[in-house]
Amino acid sequence: PELSEETPAEMVKMTKSKTFQAYLPNCHRTYSCIHCRAHLANHDELISKASGLLSDLMNYFLTKMSFQGSQGRAYLFNSVVNVGCGPAEERVLLTGLHAVADIYCENCKTTLGWKYEHAFESSQKYKEGKFIIELAHMIKDNGWE
Repeated sequence: PELSEETPAEMVKMTKSKTFQAYLPNCHRTYSCIHCRAHLANHDELISKASGLLSDLMNYFLTKMSFQGSQGRAYLFNSVVNVGCGPAEERVLLTGLHAVADIYCENCKTTLGWKYEHAFESSQKYKEGKFIIELAHMIKDNGWE
């Protein structure tokens, strides 16, 4: 098993065990499932942490908005690991009509949030293909101090 040097989503170490899991590199701050500690996302994949002038303006806007899940605040990520996806369905959320699919931890099967499959309003298109994970279901791991 080796680490890939491609995109952050591909920077995972694969292992064989009873259940498939991807392990994010220890050198990065990560978010893990609070229930079983399976890695879920690299901090660099958090939408509000992009860089560049345009991204800085977008970050300012995004950090002023609060993503809400059914159990409180949530974070929006570009990519995640160790997550399964259910079937897409249309839901009316606080920001309008979206086609979303519930996502769950592949290890412990806890529902974590959802994936935006389609946004019907043009102002919400940036969410398509992105993932919401509720803070109630994740913890910070690796180098947050």
